[in-house]
Amino acid sequence: MVQPCPWGKVKWDDGRVITIGQLARYVGVSTKTVRVYHDKGLLPEPDRDASGYRRYGANDVIDLIKIRTLAEAGVPLARIRDLRSATDTEFQQALREIDDELTARIRGLRASQGRLRRLAAGHLAPLPAEVGTYLEHLVHRGFTPRWVNLQRDLWILVFATHPDQAVTLFQEQAEILADPASRQLFLDYDRAHDLDADDPRVDDLARRIADATRERYGPGERPELDAASEIPALIQCTVNAASPAWQRIDTLIRAQLDA
Repeated sequence: MVQPCPWGKVKWDDGRVITIGQLARYVGVSTKTVRVYHDKGLLPEPDRDASGYRRYGANDVIDLIKIRTLAEAGVPLARIRDLRSATDTEFQQALREIDDELTARIRGLRASQGRLRRLAAGHLAPLPAEVGTYLEHLVHRGFTPRWVNLQRDLWILVFATHPDQAVTLFQEQAEILADPASRQLFLDYDRAHDLDADDPRVDDLARRIADATRERYGPGERPELDAASEIPALIQCTVNAASPAWQRIDTLIRAQLDA
C-alpha cells in the first residue's frame, strides 16, 4: 500500500516542484539566506519554469539542510563550498581545523570581554596590578579624585611608552608616598590646584618641594626617563596645563633647583 506523502500536495518524486519560499520554510531559513547561498555557489540555482518560477526538489532540500547545519556550526561559507566535494577524510580534517580556529576565536572573544569589563570598571588602559592598588590607596589617603585620575592617565602614558623604566619610576614614586612628610607635600600640591598663581602659599609650597628634592637626592640625579625622551616634558606640560598654580610651582621649583 502506498503511504500518503507527509508534505501534503508536494511529491518529492515529481522532481523540482516547490518554490524558494517553500524551500526556505521547510529548512528553517529565510529566502534571503537561500539567495545568498546561490550567490556564494553553495546551492545551485535552478532555471525558471514556464511560469517564471524557480522550482526546487528533494535534493535541494537535503543540500540546504547540510549547508544550514554547517553554517550554524560556525563553518565559514567559503569552507562549506569546498567541503561539498571533500572526501570523508578531508571532511573530518577540515572540521578539526575549523574547530581549532573557533577555539582561538573564543579565546580572543574572552580576552575582548575581559577588556570591556575592565573598561566598564573605569580602567581605560591596562596597568600593572600594583599601580591599581597604589591608585586606590591615594583615595584613602585623602587625595582628590582629580589627582587620582591624573595620576592614572600619566602612568598609562609612562608604562605604554617606557615599559622598562616605568617599573623603577613607579617604585620610586610609591616609596616617596609611603613617607608621611613627603605624602603631605603631595597632598598640599594636590590642593594647590585651586589656588591663585600669585597666592603666597604657592611660593611656600614650591620652596618646600625644592628643599625636599635636594634632601632626598642630594647632588645626584633623580630617576628619570631616558634623556632623549619627550615624555617627561609632555607629562609636565599636561600637569601645568591643569592649573595656573601648578604651572607657577613648577617654574619656581626649577629656578630654585637650578640655583
